[in-house]
Amino acid sequence: MTSFELPKIDVQDLAAQFRNLNPNDPGAWPLVPRVAVLVGIFIALLVAGWWFVWSDQLTELDGKRQELDKLKQEYLDKKKQSVNLELYTQQLSEIDRSFGAMLKQLPNKAEVESLLVEVNQAGLGRGLQFELFKPGSEALKDFYAELPIQLKLIGNYHDFGAFAADIAKLPRIVTLSNMSITPQPKDGGLVLDATARTFRYLDDNEVAAQKKAAKGAKK
Repeated sequence: MTSFELPKIDVQDLAAQFRNLNPNDPGAWPLVPRVAVLVGIFIALLVAGWWFVWSDQLTELDGKRQELDKLKQEYLDKKKQSVNLELYTQQLSEIDRSFGAMLKQLPNKAEVESLLVEVNQAGLGRGLQFELFKPGSEALKDFYAELPIQLKLIGNYHDFGAFAADIAKLPRIVTLSNMSITPQPKDGGLVLDATARTFRYLDDNEVAAQKKAAKGAKK
């Protein structure tokens, strides 16, 4: 079997071909310098094309690909929403019904006074003695108003628990918070300090005033 040997390169001969080249007559140059110059020009053209043309085009292409991916995702999201539109509509209707039911548990402005009477009667009905029953100032929210009532009652644990249960059973929403029970020094009873909170929904004029105030605050 004959072995293949690479041709030997005469480095000195190659170097000699690059000596004394006439830049004004490249056609007379030896083959190796002419090939080397052509390769150099080709590489320079590639680098220049990349730097001045292709780089910007590739960056723009990458941006378009990202924009395309974003549009595809938006399309898939909207397609999913359209498929589930009936379900979303049903859920929205259920939320509206639930909200309406909760709103009915809030008294209007004219009913607040009767609700305060119901809270008072709930305490008296359990044999509790009121030392303090003081409605505070209303705090207006988006669509409702919150009315705190400071309470101080004298009784025993059992009556306090029954009073709290009666408050929870009222048809209107009333909550008890900040509760503390301390001994009553006079007759050995107990004193309950608490804040009852009830809520009422705002009428259309009050809601409009709230929105107007909110817009003014933003400005």
